[in-house]
Amino acid sequence: MENAELALSTDMIVVLGLVGFTMLMFMSDRIRADATALVVLVALGLFGIVPATRLFDGFAGNAVISLMATMVLGAGLDRTGVLNRVAVNLLRMSKGMESRLLLLASGFAAGLSAFMQNPAVTALMLPVASRLAGRTGIALSRLLLPIAAAVIMGGTLTMVGSSPLILLNDLLASANRNLPPGAATLDPLPMFAPLPVGLVLVAFGLLYWHFGARRWLSDDALKGVAPGRTDSYFAKTYGIEGELWELTLTADCPLVGMSVGEAEAQRDAPLFLALSSGNDARLAPPADEMLWVGTVIGVMGDRQSIHDYAQKNLLRVSSRLKHFADLFNPARAGISEAVIPPTSTFVGRRPEELRLRKRSGISLLAINRDNQVWRENLRRIPLKAGDMLVFHSVWTDLAQAAESRDFVVVTDYPTDEQRPHKLWWAVAIFVFTMLLAFSTLVPVPLALMTGAAALLVTGVLDMDEAYQAISWKTVFLMACLIPLGWAMDSTGAANWVAQHTLARLGDGTPIWALELSLGLLTALFGLVIGNVGATVIMVPMAINLALAAGGSPLSFALITALSASNNFLSASNPVLAMVSGPGGYTPRDLLRTGLPLMLGYLAITVAVVNLLEALLPTG
Repeated sequence: MENAELALSTDMIVVLGLVGFTMLMFMSDRIRADATALVVLVALGLFGIVPATRLFDGFAGNAVISLMATMVLGAGLDRTGVLNRVAVNLLRMSKGMESRLLLLASGFAAGLSAFMQNPAVTALMLPVASRLAGRTGIALSRLLLPIAAAVIMGGTLTMVGSSPLILLNDLLASANRNLPPGAATLDPLPMFAPLPVGLVLVAFGLLYWHFGARRWLSDDALKGVAPGRTDSYFAKTYGIEGELWELTLTADCPLVGMSVGEAEAQRDAPLFLALSSGNDARLAPPADEMLWVGTVIGVMGDRQSIHDYAQKNLLRVSSRLKHFADLFNPARAGISEAVIPPTSTFVGRRPEELRLRKRSGISLLAINRDNQVWRENLRRIPLKAGDMLVFHSVWTDLAQAAESRDFVVVTDYPTDEQRPHKLWWAVAIFVFTMLLAFSTLVPVPLALMTGAAALLVTGVLDMDEAYQAISWKTVFLMACLIPLGWAMDSTGAANWVAQHTLARLGDGTPIWALELSLGLLTALFGLVIGNVGATVIMVPMAINLALAAGGSPLSFALITALSASNNFLSASNPVLAMVSGPGGYTPRDLLRTGLPLMLGYLAITVAVVNLLEALLPTG
């Protein structure tokens, strides 16, 4: 091969520089991932690498449309209470046996994740797992990690199960525009192209936990929330315990004229859970609510500390709840835990900015991050994905606030199913949509969007709920990064990297060794920059490497897209970020259980794709 063919052009240098910039920003988190993607998109346009007429095509691409539709379909199942029925049936079929329950719950989660985005499935399964833990006495920590692994592996069953696979066909279409003369066109992969790989991966995951790996999971019943023992759990984990009291401000009380926020900030102040002024009694008083003579505060604490606080501040104490008996009824209000998903608008913001009390009637009692608990100065702590928030609220207020999907409530709390009468509509539409997508009568994005439209027409969801179901941050991230994948192809940057990689490895390197190396590198990229970023960068490179080495471009591309989700070690995987807090998992837990899963995932992916290579479309 001539040296001139390996020379870097200016456009290639710019594209590789943008790839490096993307990786650096994703690793350092100095700029939000979606903002980084937007900067890259704009740079590609300003440098003229992607024509302005095509620059924003990613927003209307098949990948983005499919992603949005799967999110709406998942919301339809959630809204009708399908998962509540699932919890009951899983309990009945497992007969309380841990191994059987784990097998059934993980298998169901894997099947659901074949047609829904992994974070959405995880959000749906968290309260199901909590309910199962509460009713069986099995520690939540023994359920969540196996279910999370099943969700990740189940996303490999179809082309709409995970973001990398949704992206893959768009990247293949882009690669076709830059194939060398004589190279066969890369046909899009059908809906169930990865099914054989996914089935083997799911079976491997289920067997992995069933035969031995469960011994590495904690059996501490207090690692996680379970209904029926929440009092002892919150007391031991967060120090939130004691009786409920009413404190009345007297004329000489130094708190008179203060705001609730100022009073709470005082040393030794108890938890302010309710406030009564005149005839108005409410939970979660906002921080700017003023305290006057005669105001009654509902607090929680032990007898001695409450009496000491009352004596110090000249407050009248009553253990008899005259003003708040109804508000503190456990059937109406209580303490709960919620985890912040990576797509939440809470990420990076301080609780004082969110004004949860004023807007939603929710009191924030504690923050649990990586098993470290904060109860002081909570209002000024910037929140992160995976943080566990401890709330006190009216259950109906909590359910209404949870609709925003800025947090996922882990505690099983009493709430009415919102549209149970639409359950069979939602199930029928979901099944019809999947059959339509499988039939190939219409393109997959159209089939999925048909299902989303049917949910709206039948009243399973309204339009505002459909908007809320879509993670616009994820959509924006994908749409902005897609042109970077195009640029890797069109400028020759991917080909340059592939040629140099092959030159370093040597012409005699077996194809399977190249595929293993590619899968491992993609998985490592995914640990750092997420699965979407790893897919956009690595798929064009994989196709060019296959062409240079004489391998199958489709096999290389499929292995790469599957490997982008091979992350069982890091909270950069949204699924692990969501279960680490509720399950009380440490980085050591993830390393010990996740490393064998990653190695097995990689070996199975390469082996099964090679066995099935003859069945893949070749153009």
